[in-house]
Amino acid sequence: MASASTDASASESDYSNVVDMVEAGADPNGNESITSVVQQNIAEDTLLKFPEGEYYMDDQVRFTGFNNVGIVGDGATLVPADYHTFGSSRARLFRLGTNNNPGGSVWFEGFEVDQTASDTGIRVISAEVTDELVVRDVFVHGVHDSGTWGPALFNITDPDGSGIIDCFHAFDGAVHVDETPNSGRWRGATGIVLNGEHQGDITFKDCILGGFPGTGLYASGNNGRISVEGGWYENSATASIRLSGNEGSIENTIIAVDENNVQANGQHAIRLDQGNQFTVSNVTVDVPQQNGEAIRIMGGAESTTIANTRVVAEGQSAAIRVDDGAGEVDFVNSEVEINGSSYAFRILGDSPGAVSLEDVSVVGDAGGSPIQPAIFCERNNCQFEGLSVEQLGEGRRRGIELRGSDYLIADSEFETSRIPITVHNGSDVTIENTTAEAADGSSSVRIHNRSGSVSMENNEFPGGVDDRR
Repeated sequence: MASASTDASASESDYSNVVDMVEAGADPNGNESITSVVQQNIAEDTLLKFPEGEYYMDDQVRFTGFNNVGIVGDGATLVPADYHTFGSSRARLFRLGTNNNPGGSVWFEGFEVDQTASDTGIRVISAEVTDELVVRDVFVHGVHDSGTWGPALFNITDPDGSGIIDCFHAFDGAVHVDETPNSGRWRGATGIVLNGEHQGDITFKDCILGGFPGTGLYASGNNGRISVEGGWYENSATASIRLSGNEGSIENTIIAVDENNVQANGQHAIRLDQGNQFTVSNVTVDVPQQNGEAIRIMGGAESTTIANTRVVAEGQSAAIRVDDGAGEVDFVNSEVEINGSSYAFRILGDSPGAVSLEDVSVVGDAGGSPIQPAIFCERNNCQFEGLSVEQLGEGRRRGIELRGSDYLIADSEFETSRIPITVHNGSDVTIENTTAEAADGSSSVRIHNRSGSVSMENNEFPGGVDDRR
Protein backbone atom coordinates (compact mmCIF):
# COMPACT_ATOMS: atom_id res chain seq x y z
CA MET A 1 0.00 0.00 0.00
CA ALA A 2 1.22 3.49 -0.76
CA SER A 3 2.48 5.61 2.10
CA ALA A 4 0.05 8.13 3.52
CA SER A 5 0.95 11.47 2.02
CA THR A 6 -0.98 14.18 0.23
CA ASP A 7 -0.81 12.10 -2.97
CA ALA A 8 -1.38 8.74 -1.30
CA SER A 9 -3.47 6.21 -3.17
CA ALA A 10 -4.56 2.63 -2.86
CA SER A 11 -6.12 0.06 -5.16
CA GLU A 12 -7.47 -3.47 -5.23
CA SER A 13 -4.06 -4.73 -6.29
CA ASP A 14 -2.75 -3.88 -2.82
CA TYR A 15 -4.84 -6.71 -1.33
CA SER A 16 -4.72 -10.46 -1.75
CA ASN A 17 -8.41 -10.78 -0.91
CA VAL A 18 -11.25 -8.56 -2.22
CA VAL A 19 -14.79 -9.03 -0.87
CA ASP A 20 -17.94 -7.62 -2.48
CA MET A 21 -20.02 -7.02 0.63
CA VAL A 22 -23.37 -7.45 -1.09
CA GLU A 23 -22.25 -10.80 -2.46
CA ALA A 24 -21.08 -11.64 1.06
CA GLY A 25 -24.60 -11.05 2.39
CA ALA A 26 -24.74 -7.38 3.42
CA ASP A 27 -28.18 -5.85 2.82
CA PRO A 28 -27.79 -2.80 0.49
CA ASN A 29 -31.36 -1.65 1.13
CA GLY A 30 -30.92 -0.59 4.76
CA ASN A 31 -33.40 -3.09 6.19
CA GLU A 32 -31.09 -5.43 8.09
CA SER A 33 -27.94 -4.64 10.05
CA ILE A 34 -24.71 -5.46 8.24
CA THR A 35 -22.55 -5.41 11.37
CA SER A 36 -22.25 -9.19 11.73
CA VAL A 37 -21.51 -9.66 8.02
CA VAL A 38 -18.71 -7.10 8.14
CA GLN A 39 -17.27 -8.63 11.31
CA GLN A 40 -17.23 -12.07 9.67
CA ASN A 41 -15.40 -10.85 6.56
CA ILE A 42 -12.90 -8.31 7.84
CA ALA A 43 -9.47 -9.91 7.77
CA GLU A 44 -5.77 -9.42 7.22
CA ASP A 45 -4.76 -8.18 3.76
CA THR A 46 -8.42 -7.82 2.78
CA LEU A 47 -10.41 -5.13 0.99
CA LEU A 48 -14.12 -4.86 1.75
CA LYS A 49 -16.01 -3.19 -1.11
CA PHE A 50 -19.46 -1.68 -0.61
CA PRO A 51 -21.43 -1.16 -3.85
CA GLU A 52 -24.04 1.56 -4.13
CA GLY A 53 -26.74 1.27 -1.51
CA GLU A 54 -27.74 1.97 2.08
CA TYR A 55 -26.15 -0.11 4.83
CA TYR A 56 -27.69 -0.11 8.28
CA MET A 57 -25.38 -0.66 11.29
CA ASP A 58 -26.51 -1.20 14.88
CA ASP A 59 -23.21 -2.13 16.55
CA GLN A 60 -19.49 -1.63 16.10
CA VAL A 61 -17.06 -3.64 13.98
CA ARG A 62 -13.82 -4.20 15.88
CA PHE A 63 -10.53 -5.42 14.37
CA THR A 64 -7.08 -5.04 15.96
CA GLY A 65 -3.51 -6.15 15.45
CA PHE A 66 -3.89 -6.46 11.68
CA ASN A 67 -1.95 -5.33 8.67
CA ASN A 68 -3.42 -3.99 5.45
CA VAL A 69 -7.18 -3.59 5.64
CA GLY A 70 -9.37 -1.62 3.25
CA ILE A 71 -13.01 -0.57 3.59
CA VAL A 72 -14.23 1.31 0.54
CA GLY A 73 -17.62 2.48 -0.65
CA ASP A 74 -18.81 3.23 -4.18
CA GLY A 75 -21.98 5.26 -3.80
CA ALA A 76 -22.47 3.65 -0.38
CA THR A 77 -24.31 5.21 2.55
CA LEU A 78 -23.88 4.01 6.13
CA VAL A 79 -26.97 4.45 8.29
CA PRO A 80 -26.23 4.11 12.02
CA ALA A 81 -28.96 3.11 14.45
CA ASP A 82 -30.16 5.77 16.86
CA TYR A 83 -28.93 6.01 20.44
CA HIS A 84 -31.75 3.86 21.81
CA THR A 85 -31.25 1.03 19.30
CA PHE A 86 -27.48 0.93 18.85
CA GLY A 87 -25.56 -1.84 20.65
CA SER A 88 -24.59 -1.51 24.27
CA SER A 89 -21.26 0.19 23.48
CA ARG A 90 -22.96 3.09 21.65
CA ALA A 91 -19.42 3.89 20.62
CA ARG A 92 -18.35 3.40 17.00
CA LEU A 93 -19.15 1.98 13.61
CA PHE A 94 -15.56 0.88 12.96
CA ARG A 95 -12.80 0.42 15.52
CA LEU A 96 -9.65 -0.38 13.58
CA GLY A 97 -6.79 -0.90 16.02
CA THR A 98 -6.42 0.17 19.63
CA ASN A 99 -3.62 1.92 21.47
CA ASN A 100 -2.47 -1.42 22.93
CA ASN A 101 -2.91 -3.38 19.71
CA PRO A 102 -2.76 -1.00 16.74
CA GLY A 103 -3.27 -2.01 13.17
CA GLY A 104 -1.26 -1.06 10.12
CA SER A 105 -2.10 0.08 6.59
CA VAL A 106 -5.74 1.19 6.68
CA TRP A 107 -7.64 2.49 3.67
CA PHE A 108 -11.13 3.87 4.44
CA GLU A 109 -12.84 5.82 1.68
CA GLY A 110 -16.02 6.77 -0.08
CA PHE A 111 -18.91 6.80 2.39
CA GLU A 112 -21.86 9.01 3.08
CA VAL A 113 -23.06 8.68 6.68
CA ASP A 114 -26.74 9.38 7.27
CA GLN A 115 -27.37 10.35 10.89
CA THR A 116 -30.26 12.69 10.18
CA ALA A 117 -32.68 10.73 12.36
CA SER A 118 -33.34 12.11 15.85
CA ASP A 119 -31.03 10.99 18.69
CA THR A 120 -28.49 9.72 16.18
CA GLY A 121 -24.75 10.26 16.03
CA ILE A 122 -21.84 7.87 16.36
CA ARG A 123 -18.07 7.73 15.95
CA VAL A 124 -17.83 6.66 12.32
CA ILE A 125 -14.22 5.52 12.53
CA SER A 126 -11.62 5.06 15.24
CA ALA A 127 -8.29 4.17 13.63
CA GLU A 128 -5.11 3.64 15.63
CA VAL A 129 -2.39 2.40 13.31
CA THR A 130 1.37 2.26 13.19
CA ASP A 131 1.64 3.61 9.66
CA GLU A 132 -0.11 4.16 6.33
CA LEU A 133 -3.51 5.51 7.28
CA VAL A 134 -5.56 6.83 4.36
CA VAL A 135 -9.09 8.15 5.01
CA ARG A 136 -10.82 9.92 2.14
CA ASP A 137 -14.19 11.28 1.13
CA VAL A 138 -16.27 10.62 4.23
CA PHE A 139 -19.33 12.86 4.49
CA VAL A 140 -21.38 12.87 7.69
CA HIS A 141 -24.90 14.28 7.29
CA GLY A 142 -27.13 15.38 10.16
CA VAL A 143 -26.57 16.93 13.57
CA HIS A 144 -24.86 14.63 16.05
CA ASP A 145 -27.56 14.65 18.73
CA SER A 146 -27.01 11.34 20.53
CA GLY A 147 -24.45 12.61 23.05
CA THR A 148 -21.95 9.87 22.16
CA TRP A 149 -18.36 10.30 20.93
CA GLY A 150 -17.88 12.51 17.90
CA PRO A 151 -17.26 11.35 14.33
CA ALA A 152 -13.59 10.31 14.36
CA LEU A 153 -10.46 9.41 16.32
CA PHE A 154 -7.10 8.97 14.60
CA ASN A 155 -3.70 8.09 16.06
CA ILE A 156 -0.46 7.20 14.27
CA THR A 157 1.29 5.19 16.99
CA ASP A 158 4.76 4.85 15.39
CA PRO A 159 6.91 8.02 15.41
CA ASP A 160 7.99 7.17 11.85
CA GLY A 161 4.44 6.48 10.67
CA SER A 162 2.19 8.78 8.70
CA GLY A 163 -1.41 9.25 7.68
CA ILE A 164 -3.71 11.50 5.68
CA ILE A 165 -7.32 12.44 6.35
CA ASP A 166 -8.59 13.93 3.09
CA CYS A 167 -12.11 15.41 2.81
CA PHE A 168 -13.63 14.23 6.07
CA HIS A 169 -16.74 16.39 6.44
CA ALA A 170 -19.07 16.74 9.41
CA PHE A 171 -20.46 20.18 8.75
CA ASP A 172 -23.67 19.83 10.76
CA GLY A 173 -21.75 19.50 14.02
CA ALA A 174 -23.31 18.39 17.30
CA VAL A 175 -25.53 19.69 20.08
CA HIS A 176 -24.64 20.09 23.73
CA VAL A 177 -24.99 16.90 25.75
CA ASP A 178 -27.87 18.41 27.73
CA GLU A 179 -29.95 18.25 24.55
CA THR A 180 -29.27 14.54 24.01
CA PRO A 181 -30.41 11.27 25.62
CA ASN A 182 -26.89 10.66 26.99
CA SER A 183 -26.59 12.98 29.96
CA GLY A 184 -23.53 11.23 31.38
CA ARG A 185 -20.93 12.92 29.18
CA TRP A 186 -19.25 16.27 29.80
CA ARG A 187 -20.35 18.95 27.36
CA GLY A 188 -20.65 16.64 24.36
CA ALA A 189 -18.98 15.38 21.21
CA THR A 190 -15.64 16.47 19.77
CA GLY A 191 -15.39 16.46 15.99
CA ILE A 192 -12.04 14.76 15.36
CA VAL A 193 -9.64 13.83 18.14
CA LEU A 194 -6.03 12.68 18.39
CA ASN A 195 -4.95 11.72 21.90
CA GLY A 196 -1.70 10.96 23.70
CA GLU A 197 -1.13 7.81 21.63
CA HIS A 198 -0.44 9.85 18.49
CA GLN A 199 3.30 9.78 17.77
CA GLY A 200 3.73 10.13 14.01
CA ASP A 201 2.79 12.49 11.17
CA ILE A 202 -0.81 13.16 10.18
CA THR A 203 -2.27 15.57 7.64
CA PHE A 204 -5.84 16.85 7.57
CA LYS A 205 -6.54 18.02 4.03
CA ASP A 206 -9.68 19.91 2.99
CA CYS A 207 -11.68 18.71 5.96
CA ILE A 208 -14.83 20.47 7.19
CA LEU A 209 -16.17 20.52 10.75
CA GLY A 210 -19.18 22.41 12.03
CA GLY A 211 -19.74 23.38 15.65
CA PHE A 212 -19.04 20.70 18.27
CA PRO A 213 -19.57 21.23 22.01
CA GLY A 214 -16.29 19.54 22.92
CA THR A 215 -13.77 20.83 20.36
CA GLY A 216 -13.62 20.77 16.58
CA LEU A 217 -10.28 19.27 15.57
CA TYR A 218 -8.43 18.41 18.80
CA ALA A 219 -4.87 17.08 18.96
CA SER A 220 -4.40 16.65 22.69
CA GLY A 221 -1.18 14.66 23.08
CA ASN A 222 2.35 15.89 23.68
CA ASN A 223 3.97 14.11 20.72
CA GLY A 224 3.58 13.69 17.01
CA ARG A 225 3.16 16.15 14.17
CA ILE A 226 -0.12 17.52 12.85
CA SER A 227 -0.68 19.44 9.61
CA VAL A 228 -3.96 21.11 8.67
CA GLU A 229 -4.15 21.99 4.98
CA GLY A 230 -7.15 23.82 3.61
CA GLY A 231 -10.65 23.14 4.84
CA TRP A 232 -13.23 24.97 6.92
CA TYR A 233 -13.71 24.77 10.71
CA GLU A 234 -16.33 26.69 12.66
CA ASN A 235 -18.19 27.37 15.88
CA SER A 236 -16.81 24.68 18.20
CA ALA A 237 -16.36 25.10 21.93
CA THR A 238 -12.87 25.56 23.37
CA ALA A 239 -11.55 25.85 19.82
CA SER A 240 -12.44 24.95 16.27
CA ILE A 241 -8.80 23.86 15.88
CA ARG A 242 -6.86 23.02 19.04
CA LEU A 243 -3.33 21.66 18.71
CA SER A 244 -0.67 20.13 20.92
CA GLY A 245 2.30 17.99 19.90
CA ASN A 246 5.90 18.27 18.78
CA GLU A 247 4.94 20.27 15.70
CA GLY A 248 1.73 21.66 14.30
CA SER A 249 0.82 23.69 11.24
CA ILE A 250 -2.34 25.26 9.83
CA GLU A 251 -2.27 26.64 6.29
CA ASN A 252 -4.70 27.81 3.63
CA THR A 253 -7.56 27.25 6.06
CA ILE A 254 -10.71 29.20 7.01
CA ILE A 255 -11.89 29.24 10.62
CA ALA A 256 -15.07 31.05 11.66
CA VAL A 257 -17.11 31.78 14.77
CA ASP A 258 -20.47 33.22 13.79
CA GLU A 259 -22.88 31.47 16.16
CA ASN A 260 -22.96 29.63 19.48
CA ASN A 261 -25.11 26.56 19.11
CA VAL A 262 -22.94 24.57 21.54
CA GLN A 263 -23.71 26.55 24.73
CA ALA A 264 -20.09 27.44 25.43
CA ASN A 265 -18.03 30.33 26.70
CA GLY A 266 -14.64 30.60 25.05
CA GLN A 267 -15.12 29.59 21.43
CA HIS A 268 -11.58 30.25 20.27
CA ALA A 269 -11.04 29.83 16.54
CA ILE A 270 -7.46 28.55 16.97
CA ARG A 271 -5.88 27.48 20.24
CA LEU A 272 -2.24 26.35 20.38
CA ASP A 273 -1.74 24.51 23.66
CA GLN A 274 1.72 23.01 24.02
CA GLY A 275 4.42 21.97 21.61
CA ASN A 276 7.84 22.75 20.21
CA GLN A 277 6.85 24.56 17.03
CA PHE A 278 3.61 25.86 15.53
CA THR A 279 3.07 27.58 12.19
CA VAL A 280 -0.08 29.36 10.98
CA SER A 281 0.10 30.64 7.40
CA ASN A 282 -2.29 31.88 4.73
CA VAL A 283 -5.19 31.47 7.12
CA THR A 284 -8.42 33.50 7.41
CA VAL A 285 -10.00 33.76 10.86
CA ASP A 286 -13.42 35.42 10.86
CA VAL A 287 -15.14 35.79 14.23
CA PRO A 288 -18.15 38.15 13.84
CA GLN A 289 -19.83 36.56 16.88
CA GLN A 290 -16.71 36.50 18.99
CA ASN A 291 -16.84 34.39 22.14
CA GLY A 292 -13.13 33.93 22.91
CA GLU A 293 -9.89 34.87 21.22
CA ALA A 294 -9.55 34.36 17.48
CA ILE A 295 -6.06 32.97 18.10
CA ARG A 296 -4.86 32.04 21.57
CA ILE A 297 -1.26 30.94 22.15
CA MET A 298 -1.04 29.15 25.48
CA GLY A 299 1.86 28.97 27.92
CA GLY A 300 3.10 25.60 26.65
CA ALA A 301 3.73 26.73 23.05
CA GLU A 302 7.51 27.11 22.74
CA SER A 303 7.76 28.70 19.29
CA THR A 304 5.00 30.07 17.04
CA THR A 305 5.03 31.79 13.66
CA ILE A 306 1.91 33.38 12.18
CA ALA A 307 2.34 34.65 8.62
CA ASN A 308 0.19 35.94 5.76
CA THR A 309 -2.89 35.62 7.91
CA ARG A 310 -5.99 37.79 8.24
CA VAL A 311 -8.09 38.01 11.40
CA VAL A 312 -11.44 39.81 11.59
CA ALA A 313 -12.80 40.17 15.13
CA GLU A 314 -15.64 42.10 16.70
CA GLY A 315 -13.79 42.71 19.93
CA GLN A 316 -15.65 40.98 22.75
CA SER A 317 -12.30 39.32 23.47
CA ALA A 318 -8.79 39.99 22.22
CA ALA A 319 -8.25 39.05 18.60
CA ILE A 320 -4.87 37.50 19.38
CA ARG A 321 -3.64 36.62 22.86
CA VAL A 322 -0.17 35.42 23.82
CA ASP A 323 -0.25 33.93 27.31
CA ASP A 324 2.34 34.15 30.04
CA GLY A 325 4.72 31.22 29.59
CA ALA A 326 4.48 31.03 25.81
CA GLY A 327 7.82 31.09 24.03
CA GLU A 328 8.85 33.25 21.11
CA VAL A 329 6.13 34.35 18.73
CA ASP A 330 6.59 35.95 15.31
CA PHE A 331 3.76 37.65 13.41
CA VAL A 332 4.69 38.39 9.80
CA ASN A 333 2.87 40.12 6.95
CA SER A 334 -0.55 39.78 8.54
CA GLU A 335 -3.62 41.89 9.26
CA VAL A 336 -6.00 42.16 12.18
CA GLU A 337 -9.29 43.97 11.72
CA ILE A 338 -10.77 44.74 15.13
CA ASN A 339 -14.18 46.39 15.24
CA GLY A 340 -15.07 46.16 18.91
CA SER A 341 -13.35 47.65 21.92
CA SER A 342 -10.84 44.97 22.79
CA TYR A 343 -7.20 44.24 22.05
CA ALA A 344 -6.00 43.36 18.59
CA PHE A 345 -2.93 41.90 20.33
CA ARG A 346 -2.69 41.11 24.03
CA ILE A 347 0.87 40.04 24.84
CA LEU A 348 1.23 38.85 28.42
CA GLY A 349 3.97 37.77 30.83
CA ASP A 350 7.64 38.48 31.22
CA SER A 351 8.69 35.22 29.57
CA PRO A 352 12.10 35.11 27.87
CA GLY A 353 10.44 34.36 24.55
CA ALA A 354 10.47 37.50 22.42
CA VAL A 355 7.40 38.58 20.43
CA SER A 356 7.80 40.37 17.12
CA LEU A 357 5.33 42.00 14.76
CA GLU A 358 6.80 42.60 11.31
CA ASP A 359 4.76 44.18 8.51
CA VAL A 360 1.56 43.76 10.50
CA SER A 361 -1.52 45.96 10.06
CA VAL A 362 -4.20 46.69 12.63
CA VAL A 363 -7.33 48.26 11.14
CA GLY A 364 -11.01 48.60 12.01
CA ASP A 365 -13.32 51.00 13.81
CA ALA A 366 -12.85 49.81 17.40
CA GLY A 367 -13.57 52.46 20.00
CA GLY A 368 -11.60 53.08 23.17
CA SER A 369 -14.05 51.99 25.83
CA PRO A 370 -13.43 49.90 27.85
CA ILE A 371 -10.19 48.78 26.17
CA GLN A 372 -8.05 51.70 25.07
CA PRO A 373 -4.91 50.28 23.36
CA ALA A 374 -5.13 48.17 20.22
CA ILE A 375 -1.85 46.49 21.21
CA PHE A 376 -1.06 45.77 24.85
CA CYS A 377 2.39 44.37 25.63
CA GLU A 378 3.82 43.66 29.07
CA ARG A 379 6.43 41.19 27.85
CA ASN A 380 10.09 42.16 27.62
CA ASN A 381 12.25 42.14 24.50
CA CYS A 382 9.63 42.70 21.81
CA GLN A 383 9.95 44.30 18.40
CA PHE A 384 7.44 46.11 16.21
CA GLU A 385 8.78 46.82 12.73
CA GLY A 386 6.75 47.93 9.73
CA LEU A 387 3.71 48.13 11.99
CA SER A 388 0.64 49.98 10.72
CA VAL A 389 -2.11 50.83 13.23
CA GLU A 390 -5.22 52.65 12.04
CA GLN A 391 -7.80 52.82 14.84
CA LEU A 392 -10.04 55.83 14.37
CA GLY A 393 -13.25 54.67 16.02
CA GLU A 394 -15.16 56.85 18.42
CA GLY A 395 -13.73 57.33 21.91
CA ARG A 396 -10.26 57.12 23.35
CA ARG A 397 -8.77 54.39 21.18
CA ARG A 398 -4.99 54.24 21.41
CA GLY A 399 -2.35 52.43 19.42
CA ILE A 400 0.18 50.57 21.55
CA GLU A 401 0.92 50.41 25.27
CA LEU A 402 4.30 49.11 26.48
CA ARG A 403 4.69 47.93 30.07
CA GLY A 404 7.93 45.95 30.01
CA SER A 405 11.48 46.61 28.90
CA ASP A 406 13.70 46.37 25.83
CA TYR A 407 11.36 47.41 23.00
CA LEU A 408 11.90 48.51 19.43
CA ILE A 409 9.28 50.36 17.36
CA ALA A 410 10.66 51.08 13.90
CA ASP A 411 9.43 52.10 10.45
CA SER A 412 5.87 52.17 11.68
CA GLU A 413 2.73 54.31 11.32
CA PHE A 414 0.01 55.06 13.86
CA GLU A 415 -3.29 56.85 13.27
CA THR A 416 -5.53 56.59 16.29
CA SER A 417 -8.37 58.39 18.00
CA ARG A 418 -6.18 59.26 20.96
CA ILE A 419 -2.56 58.84 22.08
CA PRO A 420 -0.91 56.42 19.61
CA ILE A 421 2.08 55.30 21.71
CA THR A 422 2.11 54.91 25.49
CA VAL A 423 5.09 53.84 27.60
CA HIS A 424 3.61 52.87 30.95
CA ASN A 425 6.32 52.00 33.48
CA GLY A 426 8.35 50.68 30.57
CA SER A 427 12.06 51.07 29.94
CA ASP A 428 14.78 50.64 27.32
CA VAL A 429 12.38 51.68 24.56
CA THR A 430 13.63 52.71 21.12
CA ILE A 431 11.30 54.45 18.65
CA GLU A 432 12.70 55.33 15.24
CA ASN A 433 11.53 56.22 11.73
CA THR A 434 7.93 56.23 12.94
CA THR A 435 4.95 58.52 12.48
CA ALA A 436 2.20 58.78 15.09
CA GLU A 437 -0.81 61.09 15.12
CA ALA A 438 -3.96 61.28 17.24
CA ALA A 439 -7.20 62.43 15.64
CA ASP A 440 -8.20 64.38 18.76
CA GLY A 441 -4.96 66.36 18.74
CA SER A 442 -3.54 64.71 21.87
CA SER A 443 0.13 63.87 22.23
CA SER A 444 1.71 61.39 19.86
CA VAL A 445 3.66 59.72 22.66
CA ARG A 446 3.00 59.63 26.38
CA ILE A 447 5.69 58.44 28.81
CA HIS A 448 4.40 57.77 32.31
CA ASN A 449 6.33 58.93 35.35
CA ARG A 450 7.79 55.58 36.45
CA SER A 451 9.18 54.70 33.04
CA GLY A 452 12.86 54.32 32.25
CA SER A 453 14.88 55.29 29.22
CA VAL A 454 13.12 56.03 25.94
CA SER A 455 15.19 56.78 22.83
CA MET A 456 13.55 58.53 19.86
CA GLU A 457 15.12 59.27 16.50
CA ASN A 458 13.89 60.42 13.07
CA ASN A 459 10.20 60.32 13.96
CA GLU A 460 7.20 62.46 13.05
CA PHE A 461 5.09 63.25 16.11
CA PRO A 462 2.66 66.11 15.32
CA GLY A 463 1.19 65.95 18.82
CA GLY A 464 4.60 65.99 20.48
CA VAL A 465 5.79 63.88 23.39
CA ASP A 466 4.10 64.08 26.80
CA ASP A 467 6.99 63.05 29.05
CA ARG A 468 5.81 62.76 32.66
CA ARG A 469 8.98 61.31 34.19
